[in-house]
Amino acid sequence: MAINYKNAKVDLTTTNATAILTASSATTCVFRSILVSNDSSSEDTITLTITDSASAVFSIYKNESIGALSTEELLKGPLVLQESEILKATAATADRLHVVTSYMENTNG
Repeated sequence: MAINYKNAKVDLTTTNATAILTASSATTCVFRSILVSNDSSSEDTITLTITDSASAVFSIYKNESIGALSTEELLKGPLVLQESEILKATAATADRLHVVTSYMENTNG
């Protein structure tokens, strides 16, 4: 088993659900940090979800407030993304929020 340290970044330019990361085949991703930065002078909200391999959607954060011109760490503990699961973010307003994640990717095989 190989462990790789990685990050994934996304600029939320729309109010559609945007994929941050899809766990590859035969991998597990363990997130250690999910930072959300708001570069607007207005408060905004973000929703984070995990979509599983059966396309079921599970909320992690729902309308989490991100203050104006600030950065928030959303994780209070590790978050595991299993093979084929997708971590997605949805901004309430386009072109304000940026997401940066740090994670370990465990590759089996």
